[in-house]
Amino acid sequence: MITTRTALGLLTGEYDGEVAVFRGVPFAAPPVGELRWRPPRPAAPWDGERRADTFGPAPLQPQPPRDSIMYHTNFADRRALVMSEDCLYLNVWTPDPAPAAGLPVMVWVHGGGNRYGHGGQEIHHGRALARRGLVVVTLNHRLGALGFLAHPELAAEDDLGASGNYGVLDIVAALTWVRENIAAFGGDPGRVTLAGNSAGAAHICHLMAAPDARHLFHAAIGQSASGIGRAEGPLPDQAAAQKHGLRWAEDRGLGVLRRLDGVELVLKGHFGPVVDGRVLTEPSDDVFAAARQHAVPLLVGTNDDEGSVYASLDILRRLPVEPGTDEVYPLRGGDEVRRTARRFTGESRFGYPVWHWARTHADLAPTWMYRFTRRPPLPAGLPLAPPRDGLPDHGVHHTAELPYVLDTLDARAWPWTDADRELARTMADTWARFVTDHDPGGGALPAWPRFTGERAMVFGGDGVAVGPVQRLDALRLLDRVPRPLLD
Repeated sequence: MITTRTALGLLTGEYDGEVAVFRGVPFAAPPVGELRWRPPRPAAPWDGERRADTFGPAPLQPQPPRDSIMYHTNFADRRALVMSEDCLYLNVWTPDPAPAAGLPVMVWVHGGGNRYGHGGQEIHHGRALARRGLVVVTLNHRLGALGFLAHPELAAEDDLGASGNYGVLDIVAALTWVRENIAAFGGDPGRVTLAGNSAGAAHICHLMAAPDARHLFHAAIGQSASGIGRAEGPLPDQAAAQKHGLRWAEDRGLGVLRRLDGVELVLKGHFGPVVDGRVLTEPSDDVFAAARQHAVPLLVGTNDDEGSVYASLDILRRLPVEPGTDEVYPLRGGDEVRRTARRFTGESRFGYPVWHWARTHADLAPTWMYRFTRRPPLPAGLPLAPPRDGLPDHGVHHTAELPYVLDTLDARAWPWTDADRELARTMADTWARFVTDHDPGGGALPAWPRFTGERAMVFGGDGVAVGPVQRLDALRLLDRVPRPLLD
């Protein structure tokens, strides 16, 4: 056992090998009852020692599809997820909990489309990165309607007239906790890297545009998503977001909604960040276009088949009408049509926004880009939904890089090879180097040039080397097309 003193009281964690881990640490008051749909409030202090040996409940969320490649762990041992509206807890892994250790810190924000995920998922565990000299923090935030509903009655009761983005405000609250408490776990509050995948990466992009969050982190990592250049277009303003909230509420007033069971509130509707007037005061696209974002070192990248989980042939009706579209997105022959659907989905939703994020930031601060090309070894007979585009496999799918970057291959009972494990070691070493030095180059890697628009570090099954940005002609085509591209 290991005990440390935080601003709220004593916490007792435990050792996992040589790494100390503190699970289920409250960073804000439970957002329940009258605190539902309000900015997070400070957590209450406690007397005596608080045990921190169990992950806190996950945020309320629908059960992920059992055949989803992105949420698969081990279907033979899939335990029921413990969930609660009382979910604002984080977890800390540290190799040296001495208050004077001054270690670099990585705060990880999970993905899941603002509907799924939590900080206790095994694939996000921080032990492997902590062994590389980092303090690693994972966190929960409110999801679905509980995390992102905008509504005129919510705006009316807010002192700034803001509504929505409660999940984003939870991330800010967790970062504030880190700033005030991480030294007690051996971390340096002046060396915090904010990192995440998918929806988590998009949140990080938005927080780079948020004036009140900038003092809370000093570098950023965004994997496979962006908050700018989105296929859906810029973030909705309050008028549009509240209109959507009213439709979802079906004429139920805020008093009724606050009395409903939270499970009912997260089972329908898709929600995400908006221009709320509190944490996001203007569209993130506008902030980046004017080079007014947080000028921190940035590492971003994508996988080669980001669209495989999402693509369907229906997407082809959204192809842009531009000179050169036929060459970039050909529609001749069955398999070619299916590959085009996959490419357009992946490039419009993931590839282009990430490239745009890197390109708009590179003139302001050091920026690096990667490509992930390793096809994970999916087990034979794995009960996964087939790709919606009709192609024979999922390829280098969305989230495929996660167990490599975090060196958590063993969280999935897949037939990993020595090449997979070597790639995971290399990528985790590289991410740890970026968190430590704010520069991913060095070590066993070839020289990694800063991003200028065309070159990236390629992490694949055949090793690591600098190579071209994937399908640059398609990204340049999409750059000429006004948003939104997709509904």
